[in-house]
Amino acid sequence: MIDFMTAFPVILIQPTCPGDLRAKGIQFQSTCNLCRESHKTQVWLCFLVLSFLSTSPCAASLPDTQDLQGCFDVLREAIKNSDAMLYAPNEVINDAEECKLMLLKCYMLELLMVIHEEEIRTHEADVFFEFNAGFHPEHDGCQRPCESYPLVNITRFSERLKSFLQEMNSRMT
Repeated sequence: MIDFMTAFPVILIQPTCPGDLRAKGIQFQSTCNLCRESHKTQVWLCFLVLSFLSTSPCAASLPDTQDLQGCFDVLREAIKNSDAMLYAPNEVINDAEECKLMLLKCYMLELLMVIHEEEIRTHEADVFFEFNAGFHPEHDGCQRPCESYPLVNITRFSERLKSFLQEMNSRMT
């Protein structure tokens, strides 16, 4: 029974240090050289992971909206008969510079609602759903919720969204 109890802790450690384990009598002896240096390895791995995760805020500030503009031009025809009233920012907004990403998120949410209500099943609609699924803007200084913008019909919404996408794309080039 005593032999079992002395071997038990060594067996618990075994999965954390794979290597050449040899039986010497009752005790196991590890010849894993990597485990002796594991603290150095862990530090370097953490450094490597952090270097991949840290990105420039400028590079991630504006998403690529080129594809969205092309898809929206095709999608406009499918949504033009919708009777939905949608929240859309005015053409001239005082806080437009600080709120670009949140404005884009508001437009995407409203557009996806129309796509869903009109039951549009096209590649262009899928592009918007995929974009929205991966688009999580940080708090960019904008305090206004989407519902604070005026309600407009689908025609005005389409015009404003098209103008907004054109402006974003012109800033990226």
